[in-house]
Amino acid sequence: MNKKNDLYKIAISLLHGIGPVRAIQLVSKTDELIDIFELSYHQLWQKTGIAISLLKQMKRNEALEKAKEQLEYLEKIDGKMVFFTEEEFPRRLRQCPDTPIVMFSKGNFEMNHAKIISIVGTRNITPYGVRLVEELIETIQNRNILVVSGLAYGVDIEVHRKCVEKGIATVGVLGHGLDRLYPSRHKNVAKQMIENGGLLTEFTIKTNPDRENFPMRNRIVAGFSDATIVIESKEKGGSIITANLANDYNRDVFAFPGDIDKPYSSGCNKLILDQKANLITCGSDLLKWMNWDLEKKEKRQKEMFIELLPEEKTIVELLKDESELHADVLCFKSNFSPSQMNVILFNLEMSNIVQQLPGKRFRLLF
Repeated sequence: MNKKNDLYKIAISLLHGIGPVRAIQLVSKTDELIDIFELSYHQLWQKTGIAISLLKQMKRNEALEKAKEQLEYLEKIDGKMVFFTEEEFPRRLRQCPDTPIVMFSKGNFEMNHAKIISIVGTRNITPYGVRLVEELIETIQNRNILVVSGLAYGVDIEVHRKCVEKGIATVGVLGHGLDRLYPSRHKNVAKQMIENGGLLTEFTIKTNPDRENFPMRNRIVAGFSDATIVIESKEKGGSIITANLANDYNRDVFAFPGDIDKPYSSGCNKLILDQKANLITCGSDLLKWMNWDLEKKEKRQKEMFIELLPEEKTIVELLKDESELHADVLCFKSNFSPSQMNVILFNLEMSNIVQQLPGKRFRLLF
């Protein structure tokens, strides 16, 4: 591990007034990470095109001091960090325009797990919501699915508890640093999660769980996953924000309907009514929508793969390694022309092997 480089990676995320877009610009336009902290503002402006007035406000020394504290704390707790340019960085998050620059974690989980879902909902969970969580978690047991939520009261903590009980890997995304846990009464559950799952955050130590941090946390919950499931929610709140973000990121969104007279069903019902979420009534519905009911399809998929043309097999193999790829990326990786690619993808779509997503992106249906 290159501690000096890790120090710069953390510090870049802490530069004052430099968000993800400008941070990426700084990294891509400089030769070494150290340049961002040692070159003059004029030299940085020449390399990056970022206005000198903004560069002068970065507080580079302060960012380095905070980064040093963070790095020392990670070593103390055996925590991990991953930078957005590294292979281990969550590829799903990297696809988001507001991707964080660095992520910190504690525990035992794969950030690029093959199948990831987020489950969110009201802090005031009802017996109906408890029953939905229990059925959903029981259904996905033994399906090798990583479950993400926010460790908040209500649906979140119920999801984490059930996952721990059923031996399902689960990750809690925090709205603060790894040096604390909010709410504190969930510490015992969080400790159990670290054995099979863990904690994830973009915030450094000494960051308070302030209100403005939680929408940022919600974007991680939405972007980290293949699908977001909403269980009980009012029409406004963190769960609806997360669902809307998931839609913005071209992720699948699902919601359980509820009694039209119940306030904590109104948000889910509206998501479905506005076509911002697919209606599901049980865990099996989710597996079918995501094409994860593999036991029924495994034999058919193997036979189908054998029948594919060589060029179709090439595209299928490329899509196996990613959750989704743009048609232009498939052309580049396969050396097929755009016209060839259009024909191949059309045939694969007609055979229900791939699905086209918004923005000319494609994914496998198995």
